[in-house]
Amino acid sequence: MKNLFSNIKGDAFGGITAGIVALPLALAFGVSSGLGPSAGLYGAIFISFFAALFGGTNTQISGPTAPMTAVSMVVIAGILAANDGNITQALPAILTVFLLAGIFQIVLGLIGLGKYIRYIPYPVVSGFMTAIGVIILLTQILPSLGYYPKEDLEFVNKFKAEAEEVILENILKEEVGEGILVLENFKETITRAEKITPENILKESQTLASKEASGALGAIIAFPRAIQNIRWLELFLALGTILIIYGFKRITIKIPSTLVALIIVSGIAVVFKLDYRTIQEIPGGIPQIKWEIFSGFSFKNTTPYIFTALTLALLGAIDSLLTSVVADNMTKTKHSPNKELVGQGIGNSIAALFGGIPGAGATIRTVVNINAGGKTKLSGMIAGIMLLVIMLGLGPIASKIPAAVLAGILITVGIGVMDYKGLKAIPSLPKDMKIGPLKLSSEVLIMIIVLVLSTFWNLVYAVGIGLVIASLMFMKKIGDLTAEGSNIRMLKEEAWPDEDKFPEKLKEEVFIKHIKGPLFFGSTSDFQQLYLQIPNTAKTVIMRLEKMQYMDQSGLYAMEDMLQDLKKKNVEVVFVNLLRQPRYMMERIDIIPDFIPKNHIFNSFDECTNWIKLQIKDTK
Repeated sequence: MKNLFSNIKGDAFGGITAGIVALPLALAFGVSSGLGPSAGLYGAIFISFFAALFGGTNTQISGPTAPMTAVSMVVIAGILAANDGNITQALPAILTVFLLAGIFQIVLGLIGLGKYIRYIPYPVVSGFMTAIGVIILLTQILPSLGYYPKEDLEFVNKFKAEAEEVILENILKEEVGEGILVLENFKETITRAEKITPENILKESQTLASKEASGALGAIIAFPRAIQNIRWLELFLALGTILIIYGFKRITIKIPSTLVALIIVSGIAVVFKLDYRTIQEIPGGIPQIKWEIFSGFSFKNTTPYIFTALTLALLGAIDSLLTSVVADNMTKTKHSPNKELVGQGIGNSIAALFGGIPGAGATIRTVVNINAGGKTKLSGMIAGIMLLVIMLGLGPIASKIPAAVLAGILITVGIGVMDYKGLKAIPSLPKDMKIGPLKLSSEVLIMIIVLVLSTFWNLVYAVGIGLVIASLMFMKKIGDLTAEGSNIRMLKEEAWPDEDKFPEKLKEEVFIKHIKGPLFFGSTSDFQQLYLQIPNTAKTVIMRLEKMQYMDQSGLYAMEDMLQDLKKKNVEVVFVNLLRQPRYMMERIDIIPDFIPKNHIFNSFDECTNWIKLQIKDTK
C-alpha cells in the first residue's frame, strides 16, 4: 500500500481506460444474468474497487466475467422458478447465495488454498470454459433475433392449463402453511380459487414459457418459433454490432472495439428513432444496500444453494488466479494467491450487498490496464470509480442502449471464451483407453463429459463429476505406472546377489519372494496371487521387503489375506528388512504379531539364512 500513489498518471489512465472497456461488458453480463444492467454495473464497480484494494495482484481489474455470469444465470433462474418468477420475492435468496460465494472465497484465501487451485485438471477447465462459450452463444440467439418467449402469446397460451394447476397448488401449500386446510371443508380453498384472475394465469403462463425456453437446451427448443417470429431490425442491430467488433480490431486495437460497436450501433438506433427494444432502465443515484438480504433471509431458501455458492467461489478463484498469472507475465511481478482470493471475496460480498452479480479477475480488462500504464492497485480502484461516475452521469442515456447490441456483444464474448487450444489438441492426444472397440483419450473423454453436462444439464454438477472422473483416471494411470515399475507379479524369481550362499539343498523347502516397489491398490491383484507361485514342497516363505517403501490400506489387507491363505496351508512366513512405514501399518491391525511373530522379522538376509539353517531340515 505504501507504493499506492507512486504511479498516479499511469494508474489514472490505465484505470479510466479499463473502466470504459468494462462498461459494455458489465451491462451485457447484467442483462444476461437476468437481474438487469444495473446488477452488472454494481458488480463491476464494487468488485473492481475492493478486489484491487485488498487483493494480491497490483494490476488486476476485476468484475463480472463470462464464466461467473453463466453460473450466476443458472442460480438466478433456479431461484426465480422456485418463487414463481417473482424477482422481488426471489432477490434476497439470490443475493444471499452471491454473498456466501464471496465469504467462501475469503475463507479459501485465509486457510491458504489459493496455491492449490492450479491443480484442477486441465480437461475439466477446458470442457467447462468451452461449455460457457456454447451456453452464451445459444442463449443470446433468441434476443439477437428479437424473440422473447414470454411475449409470444401463442407460445404462452400453451401453458395456461399448467399455470392454473401451479396457482391452485400454491394456494393449497399456503393453506397448509397457515393451518386452515380442512379436508371436510374446502370453502376457503374455493374462495381463493375463485379470485384467480386471467391476469394471474397469464403472468404464471409467461413464467412457465420463459422457464421452458431458458438455458442452452431451451434456446434450441425455442429456435424454430424464434425464426417464425424474427424481428429483422433486432437481427440487423446484433449483426452490425458483431461486424464492428471484429472489423474494428483490424484497424486498431488501441481503442476497444466493443465500446466502439456499442456507441455506433446505439447512436444509429437513437438518432434515426428506430423502433427497437431497449435494455432495462438503469436507476440513478448512489447504489443502496439491499437490506432485504437480511430481513428476508431464510435458511430453507438458501440451504439448497450452499454447494452452488461454493462452486461460484471456486470458479471465481480459478478465473482470478489465471488472470493473475497473465498479469505476472506481463509485469514481471509475482502475485499473492491467497491475498488475491481474500480481495476477490471481499469485492464479491460487498457487490452482493448492493445487488451486484459476482465476478472475478478479468483478463482483457487487466491487459488493457497494464498496456495503458497501470502498475499499482490504484488503477483497479480508479476503474471502479470511473464506472460509478458513468452510471451516475450517463444512466438515463445508457438505458437507451438496444438489447440486441448487448446480445451481439455477448455472442462475441461466447466465441472468445471457448478453449480453442484444448479443442485443437484433441486429435493429437494419446488414445490411452478403450470403451468396447473404440479407442480414445481419457482427457478428451473428460472434456467432452464436462462440456455436454455443463451445456445441457448443470454447470455445478458437471464440474464435480468431471473432477471425480479425472481423479479416478489419474489414480488408475499412476497405479498402472507404479505397478509397471514394481515386481509384485507372477514372474520367475531371480536371486539377488547376497543370496548366492543360500543352501542349495533347502531351495525346495524355502521359497524366496522379492517385493520391489510399493504395495498399493494398483498392485494388490498380482500380490494376492502370490501363493500360486509357491511350490508344493515349500514350507517356509522368505519375503524380502527392503524395497517395499510404502504400503496403503489396500496393500495392507492384501497382505493379510495372503498370510491367511498361507497359514491354512501350514506355510511359515518370515520377513527380511521390513521398513518403518509398512511395519507400522501391519502392527495397526495385528498382522504383527498374530501372523508374523517378531522373532520372524530379520534385519538382514544373512541373519535370516542362519535362522533357516537351524530351523529347516532337508526333506530329501
